[in-house]
Amino acid sequence: MTARGAVFLDRDGTVTEPRHYPADPGDLVLQPGVGPALRRLQDQGRSLVLVTNQSGLARGLFSPRTLDAMHRHLRTLLMAYGVHLDGIYVCPHHPDGSIDGLSFRCACRKPRAGLLLAAAEELDIDLASSWMVGDFRSDIEAGLRVGCRTAWVGPNSATGTGPPGVEPTLRTATVAEALHHIARLRS
Repeated sequence: MTARGAVFLDRDGTVTEPRHYPADPGDLVLQPGVGPALRRLQDQGRSLVLVTNQSGLARGLFSPRTLDAMHRHLRTLLMAYGVHLDGIYVCPHHPDGSIDGLSFRCACRKPRAGLLLAAAEELDIDLASSWMVGDFRSDIEAGLRVGCRTAWVGPNSATGTGPPGVEPTLRTATVAEALHHIARLRS
């Protein structure tokens, strides 16, 4: 099997509408136009991989069971468009958390690259032909650390700045616009 390109996607504020610590499956609502745009990328043969920081677990705001239910709900929402996620990678850690075993500085919390590296290894992804799409600088930093092209989406993309060298490949006001741009590039 030959490695293929992927589109790594942040969850909250990227695939789904922004919510502060969503803790119920019903809190997850797809961003406008995301379903059809993801379907087009999937039809082109790209892997679609969710990579999400979920410090609500470390903070005790919701349980792993609730997070699993949320991701089942998200998969159902996407299946309405014929979209299948190749993987969901979650960082449950946060150094300020209150749950034993989750309250530490890890290698997987974006902007670190652990989630993307794990997905690339497990799913045979070619990072150089992949994209990281997200609504925060930490998403862009994670993508750049592994050699992906990056798309910074949403209101922060217009004014957000990062440390030197943290400049996204693409900035767009909407997620759908970024996904359509990536699909047009086809590589």
